[in-house]
Amino acid sequence: MKINRKNFYITLFVLVIFAQLYLDSFRLNIVLQVTVLGVYIFFEKPVFKIWFVKKISPLIYLLILGFLGALFYTQPLLLIVKDFTHVIKPILGISIGYLFFKVINDFRLFSKIIIYCGLASAIIHILILFFVADLFSGSISAIRYYTKDNFLELFSLVLLIYYKRFEGVRLLKSIFFHRITIIVLGFSAFMYFSRTMIVVAIIMLLTIYGFTALTRKSLRYVAVIITAILLFYAYLYSVKIERDGPGLQGFFYKVKMAPAELFTTKIDRNDHADLWDHWRGYETKRALALMDKNPPSIIFGNGLGSTVNLKFYAPLDDTPGSKGLRYISELHNGYIYVLYKFGVIGLAIYVILLLKWYHIINKRKDLIAILISAIALIYIFTTLTITGLYNSRDIFIFLLGALFHFNYIYDKKLLPKN
Repeated sequence: MKINRKNFYITLFVLVIFAQLYLDSFRLNIVLQVTVLGVYIFFEKPVFKIWFVKKISPLIYLLILGFLGALFYTQPLLLIVKDFTHVIKPILGISIGYLFFKVINDFRLFSKIIIYCGLASAIIHILILFFVADLFSGSISAIRYYTKDNFLELFSLVLLIYYKRFEGVRLLKSIFFHRITIIVLGFSAFMYFSRTMIVVAIIMLLTIYGFTALTRKSLRYVAVIITAILLFYAYLYSVKIERDGPGLQGFFYKVKMAPAELFTTKIDRNDHADLWDHWRGYETKRALALMDKNPPSIIFGNGLGSTVNLKFYAPLDDTPGSKGLRYISELHNGYIYVLYKFGVIGLAIYVILLLKWYHIINKRKDLIAILISAIALIYIFTTLTITGLYNSRDIFIFLLGALFHFNYIYDKKLLPKN
């Protein structure tokens, strides 16, 4: 029986996406991604175009920089391998998205695949809420215990709502199914009660409506939004909100603490509430302190395999009998993570890469360019909170690879018509 080539790669892509969402083991996900990429290379014998190599070359430079640092500081081999899997993840993700959809070569089909994956994920989330999580407890923590966030659902919702605005046709022919899908995706996305998802949704909407392009009008709107956010935080700090308060109170406490969590570094390690409220800041403090003791690392980084000494055993390891982790290799603040591993040189490469991806919206205003630019802005934000490109749970990187392909053929006027 002859296997349909497009359907084969669609199946593999969907498998990778759902494994990324629901398979807890990062290492197994990497093995799966390397395997499906190997299958593609075996059957297709691809020739990588120069423009694509240029797209991922900054990520390759960071990888090389990390290896050089590891050799200079003679880091342990096991830790080097561990860091290597994290640093290679965005290269794998972009390659899978690009190569698979180079074969499929249909932007409308890509959009439908993402929407159906998002819908399936939303249904799974809703089932978990009603049958596994304690939905009616009144506790946001209880509702979020099994499900933290899901950017695929947000991306699916945006495609479903705005595809017709840019492409001229509705993705789903049935109006009823179209509306039901929006309701399911919207409800599920709301029920994550995720601060990061809220910001990601705002970034995507601002990009779609042109407010992130560099114009006088957009800068005025951004100024208004920043003012509104400052007023909102002024209100939050003017009222008493309990840390473990019921319902939305607990959620608003986390929103209130978000800036301090990132930037406060003066922390009492013996006060667990204070420590966990400012954990990202504590990680940053320790990383910068270690770099200060080793000035060359500021320029070139500590390399793959380097770890941050927390100076105490943090309860971050669920292994029975473990007293916790004293040394960690990953940080929530991705800018400090990149700085610690690759130095100022690596950080400059990383930031310039994201800015180049973002800048596409200042050249074109089609849906593909908008989505690429929005993802770049999302990475600029999430790098501050959840390691950005090097987040082990990141789903955007696979979508970005596909969008790079469609952006290329759009430039070459080869994009198939709807």
